[in-house]
Formats: sequence, C-alpha cells, structure tokens
Amino acid sequence: MAALLDLLLPPTCPGCGQEGTLICTDCRRHLSARLDEPPGAPIGLPGGLLDGVAQLEWCAPFTGPTRAALHELKYAANRRLAQPLGELLAARWRRAGVGGELLVPVPVHSDRLRQRGYDQAVLLAEATGAALGLPVVPALGRGRATTAQHALGRGARSANVGAAFAIEPRATAAVRGRWVVLVDDVVTTGATLSACAGALLGAGAEVVSGLAVARER
Repeated sequence: MAALLDLLLPPTCPGCGQEGTLICTDCRRHLSARLDEPPGAPIGLPGGLLDGVAQLEWCAPFTGPTRAALHELKYAANRRLAQPLGELLAARWRRAGVGGELLVPVPVHSDRLRQRGYDQAVLLAEATGAALGLPVVPALGRGRATTAQHALGRGARSANVGAAFAIEPRATAAVRGRWVVLVDDVVTTGATLSACAGALLGAGAEVVSGLAVARER
C-alpha cells in the first residue's frame, strides 16, 4: 500500500519541496539536530525538570523544516511522515533515554480526532515503539476540549490543560508500577506533559518521561 501510494501521490519534502522523498537529506539533518547531544536541556533553555516528568528529550527546535514537517503531519493529513519522524524519535531516545518500558501518546480531544480522522501523537508513538521494540498503550483520555496551546500566552497554558487528562480505566493495570514515556509532537512550556504525567502517576506509574519531535523555545 505504501509503494502504491508513493506511485500515485509521490512524496514531497515539506521542508524544501523536493519531490520523491518524504524528508530530504538536508531537512533530515535539521530534524536530527540534537541526535548526538547529551541528555538534558542545552544552554539557553530552562534546565529545570517539568512537574512529574523525570526526563524530557526532543529531536530539534520547532523551526524551519521541523515545523513544516509537523504541520504537514498534523494539519495536512500527511500520515506518511509519522514513520520517519518516529524513527528520529527512537534514535534520540536510544542516545539519551535512561529508561522506559512503554510509550503513551499524548491524546487529542475526541472532537479533534473526529475532525482529523487520526491522532498524530498515536502515529508517532506507534512508529517509535516499532523502532524501539516497546509497546504503545493509549492510556490517557482528554476529558475536555482545550484551546490550542500555540494560541495562548505561556502563563495561560498550564491553566488551559489543568485536569484535562485522565487515565483510561482499562489501562490502569498496564501503567501501574511501570516507567512510562509520553510521546508528543511539540513541547512548549511543558504544561501538557506535566498534566499527563500527573494522571499517570496518580494511576500508579512508577516514573514518567517525555519525548517529542520538537521543542519550542
């Protein structure tokens, strides 16, 4: 199916427009900017950990080709991009991750899921899990719709997602006593990851880490 889709609709790199490739070599370098960096926040970004999150890792800053690729995945229904982006997430976690037994995608609200027909974080988590050999458990539900984080000031983002996430009852046993790695597309202030971590820790997760394609400065 993938080969047929490539034949009928040849891929185009979202970063530069090069035809015949989902992400060209030059744009992939941008997306893997942090691949070989040591774990933790680089100089110039806040070094403190997020509430409830033991470790946060990401692949690249949310600029240029990285922003273009994520927008293409998230808003233009280019689901094929989840595979190369998931492989980059897996490569970063192999380099910098210090643990993790299962992956949990940060969920979109059900209204947005119906509108888009898919959840980009689920696609990313599935591709990452396949590369790492880790199970993916959709353990979280989004109990209420929230304003898009990018539309808010930094101070309003924590209030926006507070109490928005809850553990799915059928997933409680899967996360209890486990080291969970949350997977998302972009991290801004980290308010969303902290809210998700709070729900997971409240359900008995031992440790929660975070992994994203990009971080917004």
